[in-house]
Amino acid sequence: MFDNFYGNATAAATLEGMISGQRIHQTLLIAGPEGIGKATLARRFAARLMGHPEMIELDDLSLPGNLAHIAEREKLPSEKRVEDPLVFQSHSDFLTFPPDGPLRQLSIQQMRLLKDRAQFKPMHGPYRVFLIDHIDRANEQAANSLLKTLEEPPEHLILIMTAENAYDLLPTIRSRSVPLQLAPLSPPEMKEFVKARGLDHPERRVALASGSPGMAVSLDLAAYDKRREAMLALLVAASGKCTVGTWAKHSESIGASRSEKLEPYLKVLYLLLEDLLLLQEQRTDIMNFDVRQELQTLANVLSFEWIRKAVGRVDELVVMLRRNIQKGIALDAFVMEMRTG
Repeated sequence: MFDNFYGNATAAATLEGMISGQRIHQTLLIAGPEGIGKATLARRFAARLMGHPEMIELDDLSLPGNLAHIAEREKLPSEKRVEDPLVFQSHSDFLTFPPDGPLRQLSIQQMRLLKDRAQFKPMHGPYRVFLIDHIDRANEQAANSLLKTLEEPPEHLILIMTAENAYDLLPTIRSRSVPLQLAPLSPPEMKEFVKARGLDHPERRVALASGSPGMAVSLDLAAYDKRREAMLALLVAASGKCTVGTWAKHSESIGASRSEKLEPYLKVLYLLLEDLLLLQEQRTDIMNFDVRQELQTLANVLSFEWIRKAVGRVDELVVMLRRNIQKGIALDAFVMEMRTG
């Protein structure tokens, strides 16, 4: 239905039905796991409405130039970002508002800019389409500012929002939106996608992507393996099966790096903990199958309660990410708490 869009045929058919029936809802909320294709589906939908997909696709945040632009903005003082809110607009009637700054949040300045731009009539055709990517990363002020636009959107405006978990949003935002829930792709769909893209190490990419095509494409296996080595050392030290000193070298390296954030380490840690649970259930379909032996050794000595507590502690660290916590100190605290716990 939509060119080069894999999986979630029901959601795609729903949008296709809106177009063919000429009953376009003004506010859509596309939810689903990271990398599942939420923003991609939004762009495909906009291109079907307005044409010029080659222009609209230039707003893809995974493109190297866009990634570099977002990374450069992280270095700017907050005053500069406030003066010039982040927005991508490669097509005159299609705008993308992504998270901005070191904490990757949507700001009130972006939502005010959205409200101002929403009043402009389309340059071509009957619609303007605004994509608010990761609306679940809007701070309280930004979310409340957006509500004013959602309450009385101009007739020509279609707002598409994406979120990993729709229930992280204000109920008033959800109630004004038509929801579309995207699910992870099946293993056969993922294998077809990886083959079509000609990606290297297809088995590892399919396993680690957990059904998300975007993750399969963007995964830097060398960087992942480096982070996994550190997180395996963290788990071994946290379990008390070696001295804290074996973890210290990894902690120092992580803390000394200014370019790397804590979030990708925590994502790796989640995957390792999930694999430990699968191995305890004698499952063979683990994600990190190439380090099965090391994980099995840990799974044999850890209790379910220990792993449950570790997952809870990682959940707490994820919440604290928005406070810009120090990486090394946060991970050291995890090790010490789990050793004494």
